[in-house]
Amino acid sequence: MARGGKRGGRGRGRGRGRGGTHVNGERQAYKSFDDLRRDNANFRKFYAAQQIVGEDEFGELIETMRTVLPTNFRITGSRQQAIDIREQIKNEFSPFISGLQIEGTEIEGPRQLEWYPNGLGWQFSIPRMALKKSKELSKFHSFLVTETEVGNISRQEAVSMVPPLLLDVQPDHYVLDMCAAPGSKTAQLVEALEAGVEAGQPAGGLVVANDADYKRACMLVHQMNRLSSPNVVVTNHSGERFPNIYLPGPQRESVQFDRILCDVPCSGDGTTRKNVRVWETWRPDDAHSLNPLQSKILQRAAYLLKTGGRLVYST
Repeated sequence: MARGGKRGGRGRGRGRGRGGTHVNGERQAYKSFDDLRRDNANFRKFYAAQQIVGEDEFGELIETMRTVLPTNFRITGSRQQAIDIREQIKNEFSPFISGLQIEGTEIEGPRQLEWYPNGLGWQFSIPRMALKKSKELSKFHSFLVTETEVGNISRQEAVSMVPPLLLDVQPDHYVLDMCAAPGSKTAQLVEALEAGVEAGQPAGGLVVANDADYKRACMLVHQMNRLSSPNVVVTNHSGERFPNIYLPGPQRESVQFDRILCDVPCSGDGTTRKNVRVWETWRPDDAHSLNPLQSKILQRAAYLLKTGGRLVYST
């Protein structure tokens, strides 16, 4: 089992509960994330120097990074059941929710991500507490919870949906996901592998989902079990030292992969919209210290890639 090494990242599992920040060396308590100051002089200075955008747009970039991240989800699978769920959201929930007012605020209904294939990617900006507590939204909330539990809906950020699409996986491909946990992208890869194959018939290819952390790899197994696919294998190795896999036979021919996804460990700089503590804890060293590991994973992936294959690197 494995995530080829999403160790060292800061975006997951941190920033929960009450805490505080430091101003002039003194700790300032806050009651909620809404009280946290979303700014960091070093962060501004560092990213201004990168010239990601022009000076006239930099202020707009920072303001966008302060806004709350919308909720995104993906309808899984590619068969009739997925289409039925899509149509239910499109024709029943979205028209009902659009225009509702909760505590004086007009609510925007779920909308399709135009760039996601077959209209199976969705986004909405309903506040989490409103979704849980509002009587008007209770049916939609129950629907999301139930369909997620049975594996028909995957809670996944929009940016996370992009890398698997760029791989263009085909049914006969051997695919390696080097840093796979928790498994949202891996599920996309498996779905792409099985798309176009007749129901009940296995695809000719295989997805190897790897993670370096044992506990995360176990979680990955749990997620993959929902897919009930014979075309996925979970492994637990460091991505930068992922071993050769040999085909049976006297030639001991090693497997070369048609497609490889390297979604490598990251410092979480870009997660300010969901993990507001990045604003108070960010340091340039966090990213710089991860770069050697990122490079080693990429180098190992290039070695395992078949000539003419495709590798997508993301972080």
